[in-house]
Amino acid sequence: MTAQAAAGQAAAGELAGRVALVAGATRGAGRAMAVELGRAGALVYVTGRTTRERVSEVGRPTETIEQTAELVTAAGGKGIAVPTDHLEPAQVKALIERIDREQGRLDVLVNSVWGGDRLIEFDTRLWDLDLDNALRMFRLGVDTHIITSHFALPLLIRRPGGLVVEVTDGTAAFNRRYRGSLCFDLTKNAPHRIAFGLAAELAEHGGTAVSLTPGFLRSEEMLDHFGVTEETWREAVAQEPHFAIAESPALIGRAVRALAADPERARWTGHSLSSGQLAKEYGFTDTDGSRPDCFGYFEDVVFGGKQATAADYR
Repeated sequence: MTAQAAAGQAAAGELAGRVALVAGATRGAGRAMAVELGRAGALVYVTGRTTRERVSEVGRPTETIEQTAELVTAAGGKGIAVPTDHLEPAQVKALIERIDREQGRLDVLVNSVWGGDRLIEFDTRLWDLDLDNALRMFRLGVDTHIITSHFALPLLIRRPGGLVVEVTDGTAAFNRRYRGSLCFDLTKNAPHRIAFGLAAELAEHGGTAVSLTPGFLRSEEMLDHFGVTEETWREAVAQEPHFAIAESPALIGRAVRALAADPERARWTGHSLSSGQLAKEYGFTDTDGSRPDCFGYFEDVVFGGKQATAADYR
């Protein structure tokens, strides 16, 4: 592995000629994955509901798919923004028809649609949940992924070697613990089974499907929650000590880039993966040069009582 690759930087042209769709690329992990694919030379379609003309129910007008597309292009690829509500089959069908018409291929599908954080009610029993919000969250995190794959996979399987990444929250092992709210728990476990099932269905076409989670993600929304920036994020550790293990969105972006560039990625098909696990496997790091192992930290220290600090897991 080159020094460039070890630092987490994509080799120039590593994914040149590849076409990717990152569904749900407005911000956070989705945006970072799109940018890293672009950094390796891929052409990336980025979708979402927040544009410069319209703001989604998430209510964050300063983060748009047009910005993401520009970042992809600035990184060295080509970004194409397509406003899409992935709960609307007709819109998703039109999106895939456009990709087919313009490119004639799809090599990487990243299902990163979410937008349900504001709907979570932790430590609330099912019978006390706001049912409309709970079901809306489930639709945003599960139905969107099913609808997108339904329309996208016929294009992806035209060529062997296609990659599907189901983005979620928590590894399959970590999510064996109850996630504190039934519909959230179901929503974040479903992508593991979607990837497992798609791995079986894509096998005859030479395709790979995985589920992938970041660790404690320093998304734009999380930074705002703590009143810090990416440059000052460590100040939030005083409010939330476990934030010391947090990772930038770039880490999961580099994980997807590494998977897409790996000619032997089929060994992962059907597996539940994390950004920290793949950082160790492929040798890349976060933007600060560290390699945070969020789930190791939580298993050993937070749940296991081991005497250690987050610094020991970076």
